[in-house]
Amino acid sequence: MSKDRVIICMKWGTLYGPEYVNILYNACRENIEGDFKFVCLTDDTKGIQEQVICHPIPDLGLSEANWKKGGWPKLAVFKEDLFGLTGTALFIDLDMVITGSLDAFFKYKPGKIVAVDAGRNWKFGGDSEPSEAGTMIFKFDLQKHSDILTTFLDDVDGAVNRTRIEQAYLQDVYPDIAFWPKDWVIGFKYHLRQPVLRGLFLQPDTPKYPNKVLAFHGEPRPIDLVNGGLWGIGPHWGLGRVKWMVDYWRCHGGEA
Repeated sequence: MSKDRVIICMKWGTLYGPEYVNILYNACRENIEGDFKFVCLTDDTKGIQEQVICHPIPDLGLSEANWKKGGWPKLAVFKEDLFGLTGTALFIDLDMVITGSLDAFFKYKPGKIVAVDAGRNWKFGGDSEPSEAGTMIFKFDLQKHSDILTTFLDDVDGAVNRTRIEQAYLQDVYPDIAFWPKDWVIGFKYHLRQPVLRGLFLQPDTPKYPNKVLAFHGEPRPIDLVNGGLWGIGPHWGLGRVKWMVDYWRCHGGEA
C-alpha cells in the first residue's frame, strides 16, 4: 500500500465558497508534518488556490434531493479508482476548524475506516450509548473499500430510505468502523457553545489541547462567528464576532 497521505474535501453548490477550501488547505498545511496531497472534489474550481488539486465530483446518478440532503455524494471517495489516488485518505468537511496536529489521524487504527462517534456519547460524554458514525472527518485507505460504493449503487433508493443519511449507511455496511479518541474531535454546539441565552452575553469557550479538530455541524457555521451579529438557532443564540474564530480565519487566508 502506498504511504501517500491525502486530504480530501468536497464542495458543491453555493453554500460554501472557495475561501472555505483555501482556509482548510492552509490550516492542514500548518498542522501536517511533511508531504501530503490536498484534493478538492468540486463542481466549481473558481477561486481555489493552486496548491489544491481539483477534480470533478464523480457522478453517482443521485437525485437533486439527495445532493441537497444526507451527504450522499461523499460516498464517491470509495471508488475503486479515484483519479489514481493511493494511500491513506482523510476526508474533512469544509466547515471543520483545524486546531492541532493531524499527523496522528493518518496513523490511527491502520487499515480501518475511522470516524467520529457523533451520537449521544459525543454530546453527553461517556461511552454507554450505541456509537453513531459521523463523517465530518473520517479516515480510510484509498482503493480498498469500493464495495461500499458498489453496494450503494446497486440499490440507491433502498439505501436512502433505510438509513436516511450517508454516515448511517456507512456504518450499516461497514459495521467494523472505528472511532477517534473523544478529545480529538469536538463539536462547537456540544462542547464550546454557551448554555441557552448566555451566548447573548458571553463568548463561546476556546478550543484547547488535546482537541485537534473542531466540528461545526449545522448552524452556526464558522463564517457566522467571523461576521458577528446574531448567530445560531434560538434559543441557542450567540452574539458578535468571536475573537478566536476571527483570528483563525485571518491567519489561514480568509477575509475578516
